[in-house]
Amino acid sequence: MLTEMAPAAIELGEAFRAAGHELALVGGPVRDAFLGRASNDLDFATSASPDETEALLARWGDAHWDIGKEFGTIGAKRFGRGGPGDDLVVEVTTYRTDEYDPTSRKPVVAFGDTLEGDLSRRDFTVNAMAVRVPEMTFVDPFDGLDDLARRVLRTPIAPERSFDDDPLRMMRAARFAAQLGFDVDGGTLAALVLMTERIEIVSAERVRDELSKLLCAASPRRGLEVLVDTGLADHVLPELPALKLEIDEHHRHKDVYEHSLTVLDQAIAQETGPDGVVPAPDLVLRLAALLHDVGKPPTRRFEQGEA
Repeated sequence: MLTEMAPAAIELGEAFRAAGHELALVGGPVRDAFLGRASNDLDFATSASPDETEALLARWGDAHWDIGKEFGTIGAKRFGRGGPGDDLVVEVTTYRTDEYDPTSRKPVVAFGDTLEGDLSRRDFTVNAMAVRVPEMTFVDPFDGLDDLARRVLRTPIAPERSFDDDPLRMMRAARFAAQLGFDVDGGTLAALVLMTERIEIVSAERVRDELSKLLCAASPRRGLEVLVDTGLADHVLPELPALKLEIDEHHRHKDVYEHSLTVLDQAIAQETGPDGVVPAPDLVLRLAALLHDVGKPPTRRFEQGEA
């Protein structure tokens, strides 16, 4: 799949090289290529400054825009010859070496010198692989390809430091578990358990966005189990672990938590695809299925020994 990279992307790499700069495809597009998923939305990292990147993209693209120049990111679009489906959208970001204030997940941005240093700040090793363009040289300093083959999520640096720098990465661990069907590496999972309270510094909107992506994934149950089993759900969706009601050994009351996950699975099975009666994924349907019993824990009571 990587050998079939769009000619326009190769042309972009040649333009950066001619100007004396490095350019590499990074992150999700590299991971997805190994998973057999093609994309016309590509992320690149470069040694060029934001101003140099903007000038190069202005010549390469049919349109370009400032996504976040202070963070080093410029976007551009090249219209495809075969219509909108062939359009190529790119985001190019200058190498970074971020530093974090412990009271905030917003980094103090510093531009870096090397691709390897830039990759070290990624959330997981499977997202810390790169391909230098136009040379098509694969770069994998943290063994992300091995983790991809093992279907494991692991941080490229010590997980405690990674989650301390950006606590939202803990939500991403659960989200990628749901989207990719991967397991969380043991050391990464242990750090997540220890650091769940760090999620409190993340805005509710960012947490909501990650939770929505998780619920709309191919296997949300897997991600929800990561949230609950690590204790992260106690901070971001406390209604869910509260459904783990004590089971009466005499009357064998159902486990409401497991029941809710089963109802979620059943609701997903009723979705009919993008053009059907119940387009998939339906976030509202999935939320309704997951949370339909959240009123039970606060209202449950025992009378004459029965719930």
